[in-house]
Amino acid sequence: MSTFNRSIPLLAFCVCGLVMSGPASAEIKMGVVNFQKLLEDAPQTKTAMQALENEFAPRRRELLTLQNDLKARDEKLQKEGAVMAEADRAKAEKTLRDQQRKFSRKAGEFQDDASTRRNEEIGKVQRYLVTEIQGYANAQGFDLVLGDGVFFAKGPLDITAQVLAVLATKPATLPAAAPAPKAPATSTTPAKPPGGK
Repeated sequence: MSTFNRSIPLLAFCVCGLVMSGPASAEIKMGVVNFQKLLEDAPQTKTAMQALENEFAPRRRELLTLQNDLKARDEKLQKEGAVMAEADRAKAEKTLRDQQRKFSRKAGEFQDDASTRRNEEIGKVQRYLVTEIQGYANAQGFDLVLGDGVFFAKGPLDITAQVLAVLATKPATLPAAAPAPKAPATSTTPAKPPGGK
């Protein structure tokens, strides 16, 4: 066997050692955040959900009142319908159907509005949490913090509890949204035509 062929495994071993020693000499501090748990347990999420509950409580009560009224009218019609005059029964049935449609429409609007508002608030909380994770990671000297898509992480890598502890020290209500950046002032001097002087 030639000297060249014998030196290939040694050369490969040396190159492998150089490649492996490069990243190993610079320690990388990594962490993992269980974002779903963070979202569920953060005091800011709980405050936002309670605010939504309070916002939609009057409409929920109105729907409950309508539902109870419909149930009472239906029961009354069932009991008294057999002894009512035909015209009166037809009128009562039509009124009941109209109110049922009104209730269904209001219930659908309520669900749509509540779902839209919930998504808006969850979006705000998620953006806030990402900012807080980034702030925590920066302050603690992390090089990399992973979130969704992690199927396993050893206990010391999971920093969810530490981020939750930081969130618990912050106000439970989200900070007001930052104002939109102002557009730069446009120049009033006329633009020169291409190639013009």
